[in-house]
Amino acid sequence: MLDCLAAPDENALPLHCTGPAGLGLLLERLPATAGDFLRAIGFAGRPQELALLPGEGGLAGAVLGLGEGAVTPWSFAALAQALPAGSAWRLAEPAPHGEAAALGWCLGAYRFTRFKAPKQAPARLVPPPGSEMAIATAEATYRVRNLINMPANLLGPAELAAEVQSLAEAHGATCRVIEGEALADGFPALATVGLGSPRTPRVAMLEWGEPGAPLVALCGKGVCFDTGGLDLKPPSGMLRMKKDMGGAATVLGLAELVMRQRLPVRLLVLVGAVENAVSGQAFRPMDVLRTRAGLNVEIGNTDAEGRLVLCDLLAYAAEREPALVIDCATLTGAARVALGPDLPALFTPDDALAETLLAAGRATHDPVWRLPLHDVYDSWLDSTVADMNNVSSRPMAGAIVAALFLRRFVPKGVRWAHLDLYAWNDANRPGRPEGGEAQALRALAQGFADLFGAARGPAR
Repeated sequence: MLDCLAAPDENALPLHCTGPAGLGLLLERLPATAGDFLRAIGFAGRPQELALLPGEGGLAGAVLGLGEGAVTPWSFAALAQALPAGSAWRLAEPAPHGEAAALGWCLGAYRFTRFKAPKQAPARLVPPPGSEMAIATAEATYRVRNLINMPANLLGPAELAAEVQSLAEAHGATCRVIEGEALADGFPALATVGLGSPRTPRVAMLEWGEPGAPLVALCGKGVCFDTGGLDLKPPSGMLRMKKDMGGAATVLGLAELVMRQRLPVRLLVLVGAVENAVSGQAFRPMDVLRTRAGLNVEIGNTDAEGRLVLCDLLAYAAEREPALVIDCATLTGAARVALGPDLPALFTPDDALAETLLAAGRATHDPVWRLPLHDVYDSWLDSTVADMNNVSSRPMAGAIVAALFLRRFVPKGVRWAHLDLYAWNDANRPGRPEGGEAQALRALAQGFADLFGAARGPAR
């Protein structure tokens, strides 16, 4: 159990929640001394306004303002840190905000504590009725955040592949790891990306589900550190490159939620675990690489390595005749220029799939934004010596061109979506602490539920 959750039978203080419209009714229900106290301090029910209620023994409870707009998980996200350290709480009125409260509380409690103890223990919440899925989502989010926050010296390709194996073991899935000659033969572009590092690349492949269910393939870019290769990044450009495996972390979090809900699908999870380093063995600009799909790619820039990792994963996934392929990657800075840090870029040629994922993002307060696969730009990938280049000949529309590159490895008729993520919070906000972030995780999980129907069992 997460350390921000209290046992159901624990003696917990009541937390009342109200917006301005319901404040009068709350004041009538509360003991006269509590109502008088709230009036005296001018409590108005503004968003995230918090008042601690005094009692004879010290603290009698608290009141949280919800404001006048929609109630979201972020309405509750500051509480785990704002309420007294280690204290236990229960929602005095659990309906209708129990799920949002549980998710927001847990996301707000998260801190990366592997190397530095937190300043204080979080306040704890007794899980409201019906919040099992919210708590499962928080646990999956913790997994993603912890992986992204782990420094690259402790999370290389071998360790990332081990995380896939551990997840498979926890849920009765199978996992195999492909490396060495088998990797060079079956995933040649991915293998080439990893040549510059002594930490050898590998593909970790998780499979789960019952025969006959629709196959869903999840492909994750797992570049555990990206120097840029011989097209070396400047020092400032490397400061967050431990997060370049954020796509792989995200698909692992998504796989965890799918398996915990027992959605009626078969999962194929492909994590390309690799490091893009500099050495005498590193691949070079103007090299020509073979890919699994048989296309030859000229290297215009070694810092555009993520698409080389994904192209082999996508080709393998397509060979399995899936009902759906999703890839997640911290792929381009251009997506961040276009949409900023909070909005993952969604690319898909399937309008119905796009709307399902966009609606799921809105419903779960985890938005994504669709960008076009603009066919006119496809020729920007032309090469004079190979089937294609890995970068555009023009310094524009980088996120679109990267998505067009990936599209060449997905056969027509295969349902596919690509998410270009940032996977990071630049600053602390309630529920979104600085560091690794599971962007699009809730949107994708809800989208899967909408696409494939009811789960076979509850989240475990």
